[in-house]
Amino acid sequence: MHMHDTREMAMRRRPLTKAITRSLAVTTLAVALAAPAMAQQGATQAPADDVGSQQAITTLDNMTVTANKRVENIREVATAITVLGGEQLENLGATQMSDYASYVPGLQLQSSGTPGQTQVSMRGIAALSPGSTIGTYLDETPVGSNSLYQQATLFSLDLFPYDIERIEVLRGPQGTLYGAGAMGGLLKYMTRKPDTSKTEFRIGGGVSDTEGAGDLGTNYRVGMNLPLVQDSLALRVSYARNDIAGYVDNLVDGRKDINEGDQTSARAALAWESDVVDVQFAAMRQEIDSKNNATIALDPETHEPIAGLSNYVYENEPFIKDLDHYSLTVDWDLGFADFVSATSYSETHTSITTDQTLTYGPFTQVLGLPEAGRARLNYTLDLDQFTQEFRLTSKSGQPFEWLVGTFYSDEDGDNFQTVPIMQADGSPIPGLSTLGDLSIPSTYEETAVFANGSYKFNDWFKLGAGVRFSRNEQDFAQIVTDGVLLPIGTNVNSSSEDVFTWSITPQFQLNEDVMVYAKAATGYQPGGPNVLAPGLPPVVDSSMLTSYEIGMKSAFADNRVALDLTAYQIDWEDIQVASQVNGVSGLVNGGEATSRGIEASLQVRPIDGLTLGLNAAYNDAKIDEDFPTIVVPAGPAQVEVNTGLKNDRMPYVPDLTWSLTADWYVPLGGNWSANFGGGVRWVDDRTNATTERQIVRLLDPPTVLDETITEPLVIDSYTAFDLYAAFSNDNWTLRAYLKNATDERAYSTMNDVINQVTDETHHTAATPIQPRTFGVEVDYRF
Repeated sequence: MHMHDTREMAMRRRPLTKAITRSLAVTTLAVALAAPAMAQQGATQAPADDVGSQQAITTLDNMTVTANKRVENIREVATAITVLGGEQLENLGATQMSDYASYVPGLQLQSSGTPGQTQVSMRGIAALSPGSTIGTYLDETPVGSNSLYQQATLFSLDLFPYDIERIEVLRGPQGTLYGAGAMGGLLKYMTRKPDTSKTEFRIGGGVSDTEGAGDLGTNYRVGMNLPLVQDSLALRVSYARNDIAGYVDNLVDGRKDINEGDQTSARAALAWESDVVDVQFAAMRQEIDSKNNATIALDPETHEPIAGLSNYVYENEPFIKDLDHYSLTVDWDLGFADFVSATSYSETHTSITTDQTLTYGPFTQVLGLPEAGRARLNYTLDLDQFTQEFRLTSKSGQPFEWLVGTFYSDEDGDNFQTVPIMQADGSPIPGLSTLGDLSIPSTYEETAVFANGSYKFNDWFKLGAGVRFSRNEQDFAQIVTDGVLLPIGTNVNSSSEDVFTWSITPQFQLNEDVMVYAKAATGYQPGGPNVLAPGLPPVVDSSMLTSYEIGMKSAFADNRVALDLTAYQIDWEDIQVASQVNGVSGLVNGGEATSRGIEASLQVRPIDGLTLGLNAAYNDAKIDEDFPTIVVPAGPAQVEVNTGLKNDRMPYVPDLTWSLTADWYVPLGGNWSANFGGGVRWVDDRTNATTERQIVRLLDPPTVLDETITEPLVIDSYTAFDLYAAFSNDNWTLRAYLKNATDERAYSTMNDVINQVTDETHHTAATPIQPRTFGVEVDYRF
């Protein structure tokens, strides 16, 4: 079926014996219908169009965020937040999430090397199933599915960061205010709003040179802000394109730079402002088109590159993601409170092909052909989503601040999967064109009511609390139209579920420089209808967690020093994990996990213009009990499989990460200024999966014939350096950056590619972090 990750499950899991593998060929091949996989907040130069002085930009006390759905000083918000400013992202040359994720404490990311193919987790809450664990918002509205059938964990929104004012990263469960799928945290992209007071035009572009690439990468961007009616109506329009240079060569046919691609982003926002009502309509389209994944082949024993930045690719692996997002936000000042209506409609199309030749191509020989054939997985996801939120918010600055609201979401999704198999020369196999062809249409409808409030008892004590009640109803169908893996026909299923989440947050202002808080909160990952098969539960329940957090936020020495510390424990239960019964894979609830950690963020301004930063996170995330046993019949025996064992580390979660940053702002003559800076980031080793235990048991008499423990691969730790320099005046910005300055050959993901007939590992497929890239940019504002 479709429920778990093809490459992760197919590559990393080693069958027990060749005989068992052959006898379970159809069962194993059914996994090919699973989802494809891979698996600071800082002071910056003051841009010309920002309001406020350089002092305001570099003083943390002046930064505001919208974590609690109201504008607040970041130093007074009782939750762990990291903010990345738009200018900071531009200085780093960031074009995708992997460029800045390592500078955010507690944020983990795995990438297939192309924008949009990213798995994101926070605080050790790893992506173990298709449902979302990290929420994503674009301004006031959510983006991305909460259904189990849209593979939200594999394709997180990777917004091309142009015309972005800032990114707010909220760590820990955000279930009471942001609802389903935000149990690990939230990524909130805040775009630049139309300005009714001034006209501005911007044009820019750049070139980059990546180690191993035969061609230069290029990009360009244009934008304008145009008041249509002074102080009342304004239009903001932007367009950006980034042509990504390929640097991976193909060991099969000798082609060079096969992973080239491009990103485009277009946005238009129209804002109308009055004394009591503000209205904004925004439309955005983002396209990602990659010709192949940035994956390379490693020796399976030494994990050294077989031939540098090269890979075995028999079938091209294009990735396409198109997002159209429309939003309408109304903010109405009622005098006693503010009323907000946030409406969105989005259409998302995702298409990916994965080469399965080395994994499943040899099955043509089982079918009687003289040589191994070719195979690939074609995977297409289409999603239409409508959301509506109404909320009423009290005025800020009162002893009692409150918020009440209601939320509605309606999703219609399609999930198309096909596994073509061919002869070695690419010609069709007589009588067998595909191993499987199916579609999985699904719907997800959610209604929620929520409330949040805080009471300030005196100058030093404030107590906050929040609740949310949600109900979702879901339908799905499994429609098999061709192939030999699953019976031809249609199966349908549905589910409904009620979920209650809560939070409570006492905070203490010890003095004007130090605030401490405690927070207990819950979050959830929605359940849903399961695949209909004997032995699988018809419905998968929500995965729930409870988080306990203690934090301190301090800013002293005239706001030249800021120190944030956070300690947390997260108890996760009813984890949704993959299961397989009679060749059909689905999900079951089972297993518990605990994640404990400490996060620290320190920023120091020793002299005017110089800002030094340290971000660090320690996380201990482990499984507390064995995952449920999967039983696969095998004639007179059965295979019993546990896909995770007690005390396993969470996949792709490093124990320790840290980063150092520096930014030096230097006024120059003639309205010119300069920024020099950079960062060093260190990521601890990680495992690519949990441990698998397989037992072959003879049924009569009961006898254990074989037991195999498959340990996960260990991905080594790494250190990477990034540097930049920027020169600006009121109109011009000249910028140079260097990503991964030492060209560290480190890896984001890693999986073994295993021949499912011979049980031999052909190679280890790994996604390197971005090779050394030097870029030069120029922008002109007028």
